[in-house]
Amino acid sequence: MDKQTLIETHQRIKLFIHNTPVLSSTLLNEMTGAKLFFKCENFQKMGAFKMRGAASAITSLTNEERQKGVVTHSSGNFAQAVALAAKQLNTKAYIVMPENAPQVKKNAVKDYGGNVIECGATPEAREEAAVRIKKQTGATFLHPSNQDEVIFGNSTAAIELLQNKPDLEVILTPVGGGGLIAGTALAAHFFGNTCEVVGGEPFEVDDAYRSLQSGKIERNTTTNTVADGLRTYLGDRNFPIIQKYVDRIIRVDEEEIIRAMKLIWERMKIIIEPSCAVPFAAVLREKEKFKSKKIGIILSGGNVDVTKLPF
Repeated sequence: MDKQTLIETHQRIKLFIHNTPVLSSTLLNEMTGAKLFFKCENFQKMGAFKMRGAASAITSLTNEERQKGVVTHSSGNFAQAVALAAKQLNTKAYIVMPENAPQVKKNAVKDYGGNVIECGATPEAREEAAVRIKKQTGATFLHPSNQDEVIFGNSTAAIELLQNKPDLEVILTPVGGGGLIAGTALAAHFFGNTCEVVGGEPFEVDDAYRSLQSGKIERNTTTNTVADGLRTYLGDRNFPIIQKYVDRIIRVDEEEIIRAMKLIWERMKIIIEPSCAVPFAAVLREKEKFKSKKIGIILSGGNVDVTKLPF
């Protein structure tokens, strides 16, 4: 992976994504003592950065592969991203979703033209169903976070942010499966000017924090966090990138996540999901370390059930 690969990925997917706006808030700057620039992936197509990785993965397939379709397992944003990207590229999308996934998310995938296959609620059941469909159809499997093409696609959000604000000193992202922070770290390395990358992670699912400590991929025993998009763990493709290029991970508690989410809703007048609030919560938690710095924050998505807000 090199700078040219990321440039080519960005060029290849530009037709299928939005170059999302970068917003700032005088009040939030005053609260933190830093200059914050929010890259608003909540305004991305289908409402999350996942569109970038999905578009990258599908556009990198051969015509023959595209004709056979793609398969993934996801209960949320990647499911919608693959369905929409596949529709734009005239490719069949088989989306394995756990039976207990919210009906609103299943409906969204169907609205984008995806074929929803329901399975049991365990990770094993998802993987078994995806393998079965791959065998039956010849479809190409796409991983939500642990695949090079997906990681390269994810890097494009930070590339655009750095094109807009080339003198950023730090970029923060949430950490779930690791695909966004790995892509962001590559972008900062190749396009930044000594720009650090810092992750935000809930204490309740701090597997990435522990993985950096131990040097091997750790799992979580609980998933008891409001940040539902961060309940997954790192993979063998993204973890080495994170080890090499991510400076550190800051953990935050549930009250801090909810407070940060509420502040962005109230002060910036934009909808973000709980996972998305985690990096801003990290800045609020460690204000002294970020004081007077120019900081980019990737707002990862805005697909939230407004009938079940945590505040």
